[in-house]
Amino acid sequence: MATDPGSLVVQPLRHVALILDGNRRWASERGLSVDDGHRIGRDKVFDVLGWCEDAGIDVVTLWVLAVKNLRRSCAELDGLYQIFEELAKGLTARQRWRIRALGFLDLLPMHVAKLFREAEVATQHLPGLQANIAIAYDGRLEIVHAIQRLAYQARRDALAGGSEAPAVTPGDVASLLFTHDQPDPDLVIRTSGEMRLSGFLIWQAAQSELYFCRKYWPDFAREDLHMALDDYAHRTRRLGL
Repeated sequence: MATDPGSLVVQPLRHVALILDGNRRWASERGLSVDDGHRIGRDKVFDVLGWCEDAGIDVVTLWVLAVKNLRRSCAELDGLYQIFEELAKGLTARQRWRIRALGFLDLLPMHVAKLFREAEVATQHLPGLQANIAIAYDGRLEIVHAIQRLAYQARRDALAGGSEAPAVTPGDVASLLFTHDQPDPDLVIRTSGEMRLSGFLIWQAAQSELYFCRKYWPDFAREDLHMALDDYAHRTRRLGL
């Protein structure tokens, strides 16, 4: 069936989400330690936020740690937690971007979670780019968490005398996600050549454009971001129309 050209939608690019993949492989291929790979990857976060800011993007979401990653060895996790402490402190000290931690922070060591919560408070007044750090994050668990909250609200209303089960809309679920007051990502970028979302923002990214970069995250450069943005600019989003 032919598509009516009048139905094609060209969307402005407001929210870019990135899956930061390949730190360990990058380090292994260079004879470096896993910590070295994660440390270089941490520094790349600051670079990419600056590049996105220069490109006029409003919201950037960076997935730095999945819930499943918490199954890794204690030695690797200890190194990661130190690196995340440094990331949170660096984001706070720069006073450049509004920080929000997306994820289940209670799964992290208390001192790491505390630093990200402090980063949120210390930067909440800043104008400009919103930087989401997805840490201890899982998209399915995020949706389950939202549904649990809806169920709790319905039970509370029933106990207060409500007689009918409430109608649940997509907007109701979206309002309880970590990104509840933000636009959905227009573009999702994954590094390292892997071509899957792995549960990243699976509700929010339902209509997102996907871009897969073959470079490992530590090698991701400004020109790679620009290539992704240019690729997006040449796509036409039909959004089901």
